[in-house]
Amino acid sequence: MKKESVLREKSYKFAIRVVKLSQYLQQEKKEYVLSKQVLRSGTAIGALIREAEYAQSDADFVNKFSISLKETNETDYWISLLKDTDYLEIKLYESLYKDCDELISMLVSTIKTIKEKIKQSKTLNS
Repeated sequence: MKKESVLREKSYKFAIRVVKLSQYLQQEKKEYVLSKQVLRSGTAIGALIREAEYAQSDADFVNKFSISLKETNETDYWISLLKDTDYLEIKLYESLYKDCDELISMLVSTIKTIKEKIKQSKTLNS
């Protein structure tokens, strides 16, 4: 599944950016609450994608990816809040937002594809 490997790599690189963002917020901006929130949700994205690699079923796979999608959306919320409260410069925000948006698109596409395969499989087995 080539798309999932691209998604795996992109989510991992995004997690690294989020860790560095959290470190920056804590060290330079002395911000500890929002930085932990964005750290938690931003690193959960890739962790859930990795969990899905060993899903027990197609439904479990879809579930893990759906939760990853929710975490991506939450991360988008936190980075927007950090921008609107002047913790993030617009350039950094736009870069993080772009990555978040790409992850959302990839996750939605993958979830739709797997759901369609599940549906087709059920139709063939009927």
